[in-house]
Amino acid sequence: MATGSLAGRVALVTGGSRGIGKGIAVELGGAGALVYVTGRTMTSTNGKSGSLEETAEAIRSRGGQCIPVCVDHENPSEVEALFERINNEQDGRLDILVNNAYKGVERLLSVTGKPFWEDDPDVFDEINNVGLRNHYYCSVYAARLMVPRKQGLIVFISSAGGLRYLFNVAYGVGKAACDRMAADTAFELRKQNIASIAIWPGPVETEVIQASENGARFRKMVKEFGKAESTEYAGRIIVHLAQNPSVMQYSGKIVTTVDYGTTYGIVDKDGEYPSNMRWIGRYLRYVPGLSWLSDWIPGFVKIPFWLLHQASNKF
Repeated sequence: MATGSLAGRVALVTGGSRGIGKGIAVELGGAGALVYVTGRTMTSTNGKSGSLEETAEAIRSRGGQCIPVCVDHENPSEVEALFERINNEQDGRLDILVNNAYKGVERLLSVTGKPFWEDDPDVFDEINNVGLRNHYYCSVYAARLMVPRKQGLIVFISSAGGLRYLFNVAYGVGKAACDRMAADTAFELRKQNIASIAIWPGPVETEVIQASENGARFRKMVKEFGKAESTEYAGRIIVHLAQNPSVMQYSGKIVTTVDYGTTYGIVDKDGEYPSNMRWIGRYLRYVPGLSWLSDWIPGFVKIPFWLLHQASNKF
């Protein structure tokens, strides 16, 4: 019998064979939840890491329970079958859905810096069929399990690319839509006592980015940013949200991992907080004649959210 703060809860993490998805699944499992984790690779081959079995083993090593399921999230019938399985095996119970599955990272890295009209238009589908459309399908099926029980948490893993240009057009459109999906599903789910939240992790140097020949630009960006997050930090935030009695105050909103973490005293694996993208000192580093001030700016001096919102260029 699993023990922990989330004992008895059932969670689903999509795209959990590596990276942030794996980190989230491991944290949820370590907190006592029974975790279904999906991906396309059940067992690693040719010495390559990144499989569902590796994630399941990491969860079990922490005393957790994991059910790995091979799913192609571009295939709606496989997605529907996944939720039918959860419904049958867990007597209709699903407490947490983390919409994390994403496809096209390698292509995204390879085309960054190329104008959208110079790339093949199918890049939009390669990135957003899994990273956006699939999230809608999963949210529909998850809500059908959560609504009868009047409780649940749906999370969309998004990024600041939904606010300002980042990587390319297809990426930004997809992330902005994820943020809006969290807001609009939250609006319709509020009376059902189900929270829907978009989470923005900070820079995370995942296994794919570390190994990619095209990842140098992103790795440089992470280094310039400051202290990156581990792949498990977002999971720690979600574990706390899932048991936070005030979770509904965050429903429909964007939650940045480090801001939520500092509010509730949630540190990363190394016992420290990651760098905050809103810290003013970070931007002073790039202002001629003022860069010396950066080290003197306290960490709590941050760009207000209302001012950050003005960067969206929507009006």
